[in-house]
Amino acid sequence: MSQLSRLPADTLLGAHCAKGTALITPIACWPGEDDWQWQMTLINMDQDVDFPAHVDLRRQFVPLDAPVDILFPDGRRQSLARFEMAHFDERSDPKACQPTEPTRTFNLKLRGDTQGELIARPLNGAMVLLAPAGWRWFVLLLSGQAKVIADHLSQQMEANDMLWIDPIPGHPIRIEGGGEIVLARLPAN
Repeated sequence: MSQLSRLPADTLLGAHCAKGTALITPIACWPGEDDWQWQMTLINMDQDVDFPAHVDLRRQFVPLDAPVDILFPDGRRQSLARFEMAHFDERSDPKACQPTEPTRTFNLKLRGDTQGELIARPLNGAMVLLAPAGWRWFVLLLSGQAKVIADHLSQQMEANDMLWIDPIPGHPIRIEGGGEIVLARLPAN
């Protein structure tokens, strides 16, 4: 049977980055904090934030509340609208992020050949998620209300609720409601 597991937001502890310009909240990583192959973080920022340089890292990045500008070491600037996804790797490693106003951003970082996918979008009605064998879903409901249905299980969600979904391969998961949602499809542990 599929599993639905809440991730209580009050158990997540944020810490200020080195320059103190942002609050970084680690959400989850695998297999461990020091040797992770994937990592998800939520970053609250109200001023410019430097990106740490990484080797062998791919980042999927999305601003959640307001547009941001991404600055690169070569002087390029990439403007991202709210919910616009950006993909970075060591060839396009950003230098800094400039929010137009206070915002949260969501990061999915992947190392080596680890695969994963980040999605941020409005939720209007129903959507269906599929997960082949070896995959699971993470859900963060940013605003609104939703009901997650997997097999004969269901879970109500309110704004800022987080949920892990470990589906039976080939069984669809339905999310019904209205609001805004962040989804991450990740390898199952």
